[in-house]
Amino acid sequence: MSTKPSDLFDLSGRIALVTGGSRGLGYEMVRAFAAAGADVVVTSRKLEACQKVAAEVESLGRRALAHACHVAHWDEIDALVEAAYDHFGRIDILVNNAGMSPLSPSSAETSEALFDKIVGVNFKGPFRLGALVGRRMVAGEGGVILNVSSSGALRPDPLFATYAGAKAALNALTTAFAHEFGPKVRVNTISAGPFLTDISKAWPEEMREHANSALGRPGRPEEIVTTALYLASEASGFVTDALVRVDGGLR
Repeated sequence: MSTKPSDLFDLSGRIALVTGGSRGLGYEMVRAFAAAGADVVVTSRKLEACQKVAAEVESLGRRALAHACHVAHWDEIDALVEAAYDHFGRIDILVNNAGMSPLSPSSAETSEALFDKIVGVNFKGPFRLGALVGRRMVAGEGGVILNVSSSGALRPDPLFATYAGAKAALNALTTAFAHEFGPKVRVNTISAGPFLTDISKAWPEEMREHANSALGRPGRPEEIVTTALYLASEASGFVTDALVRVDGGLR
């Protein structure tokens, strides 16, 4: 393996699929992967938003496919996988990034519909997508699966108990998939802390400026990039079944 950092993080010739890729952390990862040489499948619920990001990828000289998909719906996931493989022939890097984290007034007041929606997006979808793509990776040349989880899974709060439980399940899924699909497929988790993505616009100003962490602040979206590139590339060739905290040192 080359010791040149530029070679270690090179994704030239790779095909990446990023869910929730039209904004927030997913958008930053899409742009970073493309800049590192990867072609990208950009997916989220809104096709127009995916197309806009796909055009940015193409402006960087890479190929892109925009495909709308609600990851809580398995039939849409199946269609996404078929579209990606029909277009590019394979997937080398899968990033399960799509998520949602609505608050609940209490556990008893959490409706079944809301519970199912949160679990569907944060766990059910990644399970199905990882299962389908992981199987194909094993049958092919291997690959990388990256699950984007949350510090909420490690520090659950009553206000987001369902979300915390779904992300904790996603953490467990990383271990299960790493051993099911290894050694040809590496599977890891990014445990993301508070980031100043679109969702943070609803936070109080104090939360946007300060965090109960060693660094004392929320993360900037682009600060997810180096960890994502590390885990997606050969730089982390001996890393699997790992949970990497990117949270500024939350207490």
